[in-house]
Amino acid sequence: MLRSTLQASPVVAVASCAPVVQFAGAAFPGWMLCALVGVLLTVAARFALAALGLEPHLRPLPLVYLSLGLTFAFATWLLFFVPR
Repeated sequence: MLRSTLQASPVVAVASCAPVVQFAGAAFPGWMLCALVGVLLTVAARFALAALGLEPHLRPLPLVYLSLGLTFAFATWLLFFVPR
């Protein structure tokens, strides 16, 4: 019993530190907000790259857009959730 409690205590400690965003009376985890912002900025970047005529030069497209989405999501996390 004591051993399982000691093994679970780091998980509980880390889980309680997750940032929560209050929006319209509902609580959303911070990572969900960052993922949404990453997807929206990637879609906007896709339209911008297509309008500038740069999209045909980017290969492989799934890897490029996945990398852009992750970059935007991580940047959002760093801007809004990391203490300065």
